[in-house]
Amino acid sequence: MSTSNEVFTPEEQVILSSYVTNTDRSVFVLTNLPEVIKGALFSRYSRSTLGLRTLLLRDFIQKKESRFSDMQTGSNPSNSAKETELAIESAQNFYDRILDGYGDDSIGELGGAHLALENISILATKTVEDARIGGSPLEKSTRYVTFAEKITGLSGNEEFRFYQEPTLLNSVHRDLYLETCRNLFETYVRFTEPLRTHVRKQLPRDQEISQAAYDRSVRARGFDIIRGLLPSATLTNMGVFGNGRFFETLIMKLRTEPFGELNEIGQFAFEELAKVIPSFVRRAEAGHRHFQDFQNFSLAQKKLISKFNSKYLGQLKADSAEAVRLVDFDPEAETKLLSALLYSHSGLTLQQIRDRVCALPDSEKTRLIEETVALRNHRRHKPERGFEMPFYTFDILGDYGMYRDLQRHRMLTQERQQLTTRFGYDTPYEIEDAGLGAEYHETMARSAEAFETIAKDFPYEAQYVVPMSYNIRWYVHINLRALIWLTEIRSTPQGHTGYRRIAQEMFRKVEAAQPLLAKYMKFVDLNEYSLGRLSAEQRQEDKQA
Repeated sequence: MSTSNEVFTPEEQVILSSYVTNTDRSVFVLTNLPEVIKGALFSRYSRSTLGLRTLLLRDFIQKKESRFSDMQTGSNPSNSAKETELAIESAQNFYDRILDGYGDDSIGELGGAHLALENISILATKTVEDARIGGSPLEKSTRYVTFAEKITGLSGNEEFRFYQEPTLLNSVHRDLYLETCRNLFETYVRFTEPLRTHVRKQLPRDQEISQAAYDRSVRARGFDIIRGLLPSATLTNMGVFGNGRFFETLIMKLRTEPFGELNEIGQFAFEELAKVIPSFVRRAEAGHRHFQDFQNFSLAQKKLISKFNSKYLGQLKADSAEAVRLVDFDPEAETKLLSALLYSHSGLTLQQIRDRVCALPDSEKTRLIEETVALRNHRRHKPERGFEMPFYTFDILGDYGMYRDLQRHRMLTQERQQLTTRFGYDTPYEIEDAGLGAEYHETMARSAEAFETIAKDFPYEAQYVVPMSYNIRWYVHINLRALIWLTEIRSTPQGHTGYRRIAQEMFRKVEAAQPLLAKYMKFVDLNEYSLGRLSAEQRQEDKQA
């Protein structure tokens, strides 16, 4: 297998060496190629008896119609970025014909791009991150970076980093919106040093801990405490890596959202991605029939469900709810799990295996489960795929900050309700202990009043003034395998206090309902920590030393 059956002349080897990591082995990597070429190349590859390198030579490098050499800024230094962009544009029809010839949406997964989204609101990032499959987002942290710095706004004046929502700025709510956001940021700034001082006083440094590790832990803890003051309008940065199919779907979704900011992000993302993966995002263009069909369907579906909601649920009031409620779980979870584990080791049908497992004594089923639990020595020993059979559905009420962290888990199904101030807010005990409680509660109350006032006219845009301490409700439908990972990684000492408690409570709910299966979550940390980052920071110091 290690040697390729393709034979290239010395001249061809020289040409190919710029675009593949080797020319003589059967395993190699493509290099220095535009995404549009890689995608078209792989799509042609799937229906050819030729090797990939041969196809690259014959159908791309040596074919004038492909404009291949004009797209290679690296191989032709005289080409400017603009000339390269024009070459890609002129060659697009050539690649589109290749991609269209296969008629398969999965072709869009063969090319990708890194998209940077800067100065977008925290509210907007959640919609981007809702797109789960084919994309990997990374967002600016509220734990390690201050949000106290001001930037120069459109008017030329310095302003805190929050989204200048055009609809609100052009309405009677302009001053209320600006004053509410500014008040939240000003409180954030005023609280920063007093809370760090309070943390140092309550948790003095142990002599065995380095000063640098201690200071970083105090800084992180301080930011964790005050992040709830940041409004969802807070501007942040995020990077997204995704394939073409992911970006096409994301752009169409952003274009149909009821927020001007999201519509603008969708348009700008389309314009920039069209420069590097044009063939993969072309159907997301506003006038394209594919997008128009998507838009009509999406809007019609939202309208239908909204009308049904108003008719049958609109007059009901929300119950007072616990933070985590286990709404549903699989009563046959143990049988399904064991059957799935045995399946690949057997030649029987799944139904036969299930029938046999059902007939086993409970002691035998318990023994197999407990012995597989015993094999896990740490949380990175991941359970097998059979653990995806049992499922759990949770209804969760938690502050927007913790939702922001937990929402980034994508191996599950989750949906949120609109952000509001009507479910109350979280108050970190350190704020009360530091004597800042009265000011904190006043700030939260002012934000709630602003939200209610603005929501009467602009129910969607009113969400921008809601601070992250306010609660939001969402549901999570998750299998056991993903739940083990989520509860174990989100309960580690360095995690934020808020989401640690959610992860711990998810574990407790499963333990109460299915104690035997809960044993698989053996590395859930149920302890409380004052400076959770401290041990991690000290380990970093030790490594550097």
